[in-house]
Amino acid sequence: MQDLKDKVAVITGGASGIGLATARQLAARGTHLVLTDIESGALEAAVTELRATGVKVEGVVCDVSKLDQVQQLADTAFERMGAVHILFNNAGIAVGGPILEMTHADWQWTIDVDLWGPIHGVEAFLPRMVDQAEPGHILFTASFAGLVPNQGLGPYCVAKYGVVAMAEVLQRELRDTGIGVSVLCPMRVGTNIGNSERNRPAELGGPEETSPVLDQSEDNEDLAGRVLDVNDVAAQVVAAVESGQLYILPHEESRESIRRRFERIDRTFEQ
Repeated sequence: MQDLKDKVAVITGGASGIGLATARQLAARGTHLVLTDIESGALEAAVTELRATGVKVEGVVCDVSKLDQVQQLADTAFERMGAVHILFNNAGIAVGGPILEMTHADWQWTIDVDLWGPIHGVEAFLPRMVDQAEPGHILFTASFAGLVPNQGLGPYCVAKYGVVAMAEVLQRELRDTGIGVSVLCPMRVGTNIGNSERNRPAELGGPEETSPVLDQSEDNEDLAGRVLDVNDVAAQVVAAVESGQLYILPHEESRESIRRRFERIDRTFEQ
């Protein structure tokens, strides 16, 4: 998709972090936006900011873990915008700690948001995007933890491995439709994922039941990878839409770990 002017993009988790940074860069290219987020106050502020750029912007409060809400989001997007060309399944959360200490509610919340959320997005939007017979693009925010196992992030890894797999399969299945697919797999980025507990629903324990992930700042030298600015990552996301690139790997330092994982798999054939 070389020309993004007057196209329509739907971004989940669009009120902050990578979602909002991507929305700003798309708006600068003349792309109209439907932003969705579970935090109504932040969403209202993001919509107000982006409308000032001159593009059409709609905001919809939505819990991506609920299929009916994502279906309503799709209905709203197509009704108000007439079409959807870009879908960015970006909303995500994380719970920290070893698998042994994870509760069933920890697993459920993580899988509901991080894996079922993108599945719901595909279910609600993809058939209509194919039927409109226009160039399009679907993106997913996965993680380095979707390519290489990360200790202390077991449920998150399980969900993000699934997101990577979904993107890889879709990229093959959609080759003849004019719809591209990209999956973003960063290490640390300057977002709010480190305090995801603020949005944990009461029926799954609420904020007080969440074990936070490790400190994601540069001060934590125990974690690999630089903390990248969201604007730099967003620039790579938009570039992937324009070029049709499948994998978005913002951290060069992740390359060695990814290579070692596949070498370990390959060596098994020699044993």
